[in-house]
Formats: sequence, C-alpha cells, structure tokens
Amino acid sequence: MQTRIEGDQKTEFLDKLLQLTRSLVTEVHPNFPESQKIKIDSNLEKELGLDSLARVQLISRIESEFNFALPERTFAEAESPRDLLRALLSAKSPKSVLTKQVQFIELEESKTTPDDAETLVEVLQWHVRNHHNRPLIQMYQDDGKGRSISYQQLLDGATQVASGLQQLGLPTAEPVAIMLPSDVDYFYSFFGVLLAGGIPVPIYPPARPSQLEDHMRRHVHILNNCMSSILITVNEAKAVATLLRVQVPSLQHVVTVAELQESTNKFVPPALSADDTAFIQYTSGSTGHPKGVVLSHKNLLANIRAMGKVVKASSNDVFVSWLPLYHDMGLIGAWLGSMYYAALFVVMSPLSFLARPERWLWAIHRYRGTLAASPNFGYEYCLRRIKDDDLKSLDLSSWRAAFNGAEAVSPETMKNFIHRFSHYGFKQSAMMPVYGLAESSVGLAFPPLNREPIVDYVDRKIFMLSGKATQVTSENALKFPSSGPPLAKHQVRIVDQANHELPERQEGRLQFRGPSSTSGYYRDNEKTQALFTDDWLDSGDFAYMGNGEVYITGRIKDIIIRAGRNIYPHELEEAVGNVEGIRNGRVAVFGSVDKKSATEKLIVLAETRSTNQIELEKLRTKINTLAVDLIGSAPDEIVLAPPNTVLKTSSGKIRRAASREIYENGQIGKASATFLWQITRLSVSSIVPQLRRSLRYIKSWLFATYAWCSYAILAPIVWLSATFLPIFSWRWAIMSACSRMLAKVTRTKINIRGMKNFPKDKGPFIIVSNHSSFLDSYVLVAVLPETFCFIAKKELAQKFITRKPLENIHTKFVERFDISKSVNETHTLTKLIKEGENLLFFAEGTFTRVPGLRPFHLGAFTISAETGVPIIPIAIRGTRSILRSDSWFPHFGSIDVEIGKAIDPKETESIVEDDAWHKAVNMRDKTRAFILHHCGEPDLSQDSYL
Repeated sequence: MQTRIEGDQKTEFLDKLLQLTRSLVTEVHPNFPESQKIKIDSNLEKELGLDSLARVQLISRIESEFNFALPERTFAEAESPRDLLRALLSAKSPKSVLTKQVQFIELEESKTTPDDAETLVEVLQWHVRNHHNRPLIQMYQDDGKGRSISYQQLLDGATQVASGLQQLGLPTAEPVAIMLPSDVDYFYSFFGVLLAGGIPVPIYPPARPSQLEDHMRRHVHILNNCMSSILITVNEAKAVATLLRVQVPSLQHVVTVAELQESTNKFVPPALSADDTAFIQYTSGSTGHPKGVVLSHKNLLANIRAMGKVVKASSNDVFVSWLPLYHDMGLIGAWLGSMYYAALFVVMSPLSFLARPERWLWAIHRYRGTLAASPNFGYEYCLRRIKDDDLKSLDLSSWRAAFNGAEAVSPETMKNFIHRFSHYGFKQSAMMPVYGLAESSVGLAFPPLNREPIVDYVDRKIFMLSGKATQVTSENALKFPSSGPPLAKHQVRIVDQANHELPERQEGRLQFRGPSSTSGYYRDNEKTQALFTDDWLDSGDFAYMGNGEVYITGRIKDIIIRAGRNIYPHELEEAVGNVEGIRNGRVAVFGSVDKKSATEKLIVLAETRSTNQIELEKLRTKINTLAVDLIGSAPDEIVLAPPNTVLKTSSGKIRRAASREIYENGQIGKASATFLWQITRLSVSSIVPQLRRSLRYIKSWLFATYAWCSYAILAPIVWLSATFLPIFSWRWAIMSACSRMLAKVTRTKINIRGMKNFPKDKGPFIIVSNHSSFLDSYVLVAVLPETFCFIAKKELAQKFITRKPLENIHTKFVERFDISKSVNETHTLTKLIKEGENLLFFAEGTFTRVPGLRPFHLGAFTISAETGVPIIPIAIRGTRSILRSDSWFPHFGSIDVEIGKAIDPKETESIVEDDAWHKAVNMRDKTRAFILHHCGEPDLSQDSYL
C-alpha cells in the first residue's frame, strides 16, 4: 500500500537524502570540496561524479535508511536528488520479497548434441527437430512468473523477424545493428537476423532514456563502420532516427521487433555455410573507436564445443546469467552455449543484478543453477552489497562452475567469496578463473573441472627485475591466479619483443591461435594486420606459462577495465585537455585498483594553473560532464594538480604508469622541491625497468648466438665421428662426450635423480621417455651409462646427412602411419631385444610446441610384454623451455632427468595369464603415470591437441 508523506516529513526526507548523498560523494571522491553545496537538482553523474555503481550504492542506502523499496527503474533513470525524492515519495514498503521456493522444471535428458551442425541456425533447427517444446530461455522475475521460451517459440519468433527484414530488402551478409535490452525481443532479433541471411551486430542499449540522444551519438562510429542499413531497437529510440540518418548515411530503417513481426512477407531461407560471418562483436571500449571482431559460425561452434568439453556441459545444466547479451561472455558463453547443449538459460537484466545482487544467487537457488559467470567485480559486488539477512536458507550446492573472467581476477575476491558463501553450500572447486577475449570468440584458457583455484605466489623483486616468475611462499609475494591450460585445439605462446617464444615462467606477450580465432576486424585492414604475427594473434596481455597453464600478469595496452567495460584513455585525455583552464597535453587518464573493492577506479589527473577553489570546482564539473558524454560514466576521482605534475616521455608521450605511481604514492600536491625530486626519482625508476627489459632481450640474443656457435663447433665432430669411425663404442663415446660438453659450455645444468634405478646388469631393457624437444636425445646420450638403440621416425632415413650417422649408432627407423609396415617393424625390434640390444622409445611418437604429455603408443610395451624385458621410465623436464618445436631460438635454462624403477612385465598383473595385450596396456599406464608426475606438464590424453 502506498505511503502518504507530506509537509515537514517531506522536508525531513529531503534533508536526510542530501546527507546520504554528501556522505557517499565524499567517500567516492575524497577531494570533493567541502564548500561545494549539493542541491536538490545537482546532477548525480556530471556534477557529483557518481557513476552507475555509486548510484546503486546510494539508492541501496536510501532504501535501508527509509525502509522503502524504490522502483527498479529508479536505478536507471534517477539523475538528481529530486528524482530520488520523487521515487521515494511514491515507493512501497517494505522491500519486495524474492521468491525462494525451488522451481523444478522437469526436462527430459538429451543424450546427444548437434555435433554435425555447421551453423548456429542448424543448431537451432536440430533442437527443434529433436525436442521442439523443450524450454530454452527462462526470463527471471522476483515472483517466479517470468516468461519461458522453447526452441520452437524461438524459431517461430525469429522467423517472423526474418520475414520483416527480408521485406525491408536486407541483402545477404549485410550487418544489422541490434540495440535492445536483455529481453525476449533480443533473442528473436539475433536469430531473426541470422535466418534472414544478415549479420547481427549487438550494441549496448542506453542506461537512461534521458541520455538516449548522447548514447546514440556514441554508437555512430560502430554504425558507420559496419555500414548497417537497419537498426533494431526500442520504440523510444525512433525519436532520434532522423539524427542518426544524418550521421550514418547507410542507415535507412530504424525499427522495432513488433514492427518487423507484423510483416506478411513470405520468408525465404538463404543458404548459410560454416565460414559465413555469424556476428560482429564490437570491443566494449567506451572510446578509442571500438573494433568489430569478425566471428564465423565455425569460430563460435568450435569455441562452444571446446568450453563445453572442459565443463562437461549437458542438458542437465542450468545457466543463470545477469551478463549483458551484447557482450561475448553473456552472448556466447552463457546463451549460445546453453542453446547448444540444451541447458536451461535463466536470464535477468544487468540492472536487476546491480539493484539487488542477491537476486542472482537466489535464482541459482530457485532453479538449481549449475553454471554461472561474472567478471571479478560481480563477485566482489556480491561480497560488499549482500547482507547476511538476505541469505537466510540460501542453497548454492548445485552451483558446480562459477566462471570468473572478462577482467583481471583477484585472488582475494575468490578467497573471500569462497569463504563467505561456503556457508551456503558453495564449493571451493566451483570457482573457475578463466581467460578469454573477443578475438578468440570468448574462451581461450579454462582450468580443469572440480579443481580448487590455483594461485601462484611469485617473488616480487625477481619478477619486477627480470620477469621471471620464481615461486615463493611469502604472503608479500605477487599473486597470479591460473586460468588453466588452453582449450582443446587452441594454442598459446609467450613471446618477447622480437616474437621469440620464451621459456616457462618467463613473462612476455601472450599470443594465441586456434579454431575460435577471428579472421580480423571488420573493414579495418590496418588494425587487422597489427593483430597478426604470421598465424598468431596478439592478445594485448602480458602473461607467463607454468606447467602448461596460463597466468595473466597485466595489460600491454593502457586500457582501463572498469566494471567489466573497457575504457581507452587517449580520447578522454585529449577532450579534457581542450577544457579552458586545463593545460592542453597535460592530462593523464589511468586506472588504479581500489584495495577495498578490488575493482579498477578511473582517475583523471589534469594540470591547471588555477588555485581558486571556485574555479577548481567549475573545472571538476566540466570534466565530469565531459567524461559522462564521452565514455558514459563519471571518473572515480578528478585530481587537479599544479603544472609539471603529469609525467611525459622525451618524445612528449603521456607516461600513464609513472603518473599513476605518483598518484598512488600520494606525491601530488607536495612541496615544490620535494615534488620535483619525486618526479626525477620516478622518471629514473621508470627508465630502469625498460633498460632491464632491453638488457634481457640483448642477453637472450647473445646466449642464443653463443649456443648455436657452440653447437656449430661440436656438431661436425659428432657427425664425422658417427659417420666414419669404424668402431661403435668410439662413435658413442665421442657423441656422449660432445653432448656433455654442449651442456657444460652453455651452462645448462642437468639434474639427474634415480640413477640407482638404472639396470646395473648387462641384460637388455627398454627405455621409455617423454619427448618435448630436439634436445631430449642429446640429454639421454649425455647422462645414461649404457648404449641403446634409438627408435626414430622413418622420415629421418630419407636423407644421407641424417641417415648415415644415425644408422652407425644403431638407430632403427620405424613407420608411423602405415600399420602393416609398423607391425612388421615391431617383430624386427622384438628380434633385436632377444639379441641383447637396448631400445629407447619416445612413446609419444613426436613432439610439438604445445606443453603437455601426449598419449603413448603401445609399441614399446607390446615388445616388453612379449619378450619379458623390463621398461625403464624416464621423465625429462625443461628441454621444451630451452628449445621449443617450431623455434630455433634457444634459451638459458636447466634440465631435470628422473629415472624410475624398472617395470617388469613378469610382475605385471593381467586379466588372463600370459595375456601380452593387457600386460602391455598395464605397463603403458604405469609408465605414463610416472612420467606425467615428474615431467611438469599437463596431461593431454583427454584433449585433441594433435
């Protein structure tokens, strides 16, 4: 029932409301002038600098203070204290109660997936054929009465939209912009564009109706870049259609879904293929001209299948999401992934989450959600905003995978979220820090399922000096969470500034490739060329690899990620520099992590000669207004500093990192002499890291040159000896001595453990080792006390320069691909064993640049089972980091060799006595388990990296 509030009580409400506003503004902006009065019509964003999250916090405090539930539209539409008072006067009390009763939706399990589908349209059609009435989308409502959409309903609604688009004359493969909120119309529009043969281009809708015109102006670049002739949007946006058509010449139609669905045109399905563009994902930059990432049906389906394989997605899953559908994580990872695996997709608007984040958790409880995702700030937001009283009877035990990605993942946020919500059934193993980017569709690296998050503790000093991620146990260490290994069939490499691949645990630029990778940016050849190095794509991130897993350490670009949204500094700097009273070219915009919220704050540091407080207040208001107009939100802090505060390079470029450092160290506004000294000190200190990076680069080049010179001296000696010396033992001795010499002169330490396990008698044995580099053979020749026969691929026998010396050291060449020949060669190798020869097998068959232990071939174990000769397992670690496949640039490092106890086939259990086959399989598994344990690389037996 509406409460009546009049007279003095209204004045009292206003006073309290202004006090709450002042309190929050002071918290958000510590430098906010005490003299500046907050009035009833003060603009919350432009004058007071309260962004969307801060306004949500203000409304939350108002609701708690007055015990009223404000209408949800208040969160989007309120622009001043007057708007808040108006909402308060019309509010109802108490807060609406969230439905907490579990809502079981009986769904028959779908045991198959559309594995043969080549397009998203085929995926939808496959599901319609197999279970047309199965619910796919469940719209969230507090009372549990949200609308449900089945596969058939989605196809029918999308077909109506497609018919309307074709009636408007939509050409095949033409982009269609979609600017809609997370509602039913969005789903119909996206697939309607696909069915009509167009290319969906999702762009984010306006937060507030009053800013619709400004919002549309910010999308002009996207609309001009994609040259869309049709914009599907809300009815209110049609009012600015004329404005848009003037600025976007290609735009002919601004329509709503309702208008499209009124079409009487007969729908004609176009031909689609896997290589056709499925949609264009514009990067979420607020400035910097967002780039349109082109993604094909093949790209998207490869990514969805690879992610689904890691999390074992199935029709039993329920994905609960508040993520915006114009962003890759919400669109591909949440919705399209759910559609592919026939999982129920429970969706709420981002605004609903921001208004009351407990809705997300209660929706997981109600629908027994198994999957959910959020940027790190969403988990932190739940920690800060949700009160314990809002969680009574909450059950999160069904939640098996909580994806944390799209921005930097905070180890502290993960730890605190797990600790707090474990009391409500949340499992530690459910938290999954992941890594991805639009240029790889969405996902690139995922940790294994049901594993607790791994956080690497790295020596801060060593890492800052050398980029080497040396593990320590100190709490003062740098902490980097593992994002897991690359997805199946996807590859990651870490390179230096010359694109030479770096060894493990060495920081560099992250590059990637795989079936999910974009072909480039839409109608932007220059940026597409900058994205690629050969067939590798640049992520724009710094990272290192450890045990085959990805650890993200920072961003190469000066992008600021704020509440999951990218902000590019340079345009805002330029715009602020043009404000009268601000020194042009003396503005730095940067991100600074808030230790309390673990999210990134947006800081504007600008120089001015003015010292008048009234003038300074006017400048802050102007900058706030400008920032809201340009990037859609106010800065967290505007620092107006005296001249010569903002640091620049000798060439005149803004040094944002150094400027951030003086801000974070509290050096702005200090006494002149001290301040100048600080600038000098920081200038020198910022040069030193760059010098260190350059020295590391030069040092790596010098080492590589020296290593190859050493090899060039020793290799001819080995080749001549192996080719022309008459006695086998002489050949082997020189080869072994040169291998040891190569390790010695390059200062490559070889650590050997388990030598006592190596056979001391002269009986034959079979050595089985992992294979990760060309160096593996040299290492084994250098350290093992007995001679042995290499089992090598047939291709090495095709040229005299390799065949002759290898034959002279008793190498046996085998066929890898012709089964009939390989069977015959197994009999030949069995004969050699019986004659007393020792054999060496690299059981993986070959090696690649991808870290990890591949599946083992059975040849060595079959021979062992048939002859009764023991297997000696040997694990080699470190050779891949020194010299990786596809690279001829060696790095300094050390090598570990672990020799295991002999595995005797006579002591190996078998299902049937003297059953050689089962013995071979049993020995293979034991050998591989030992090597996997000691090689320091992930298990690739379950993934299709081959």
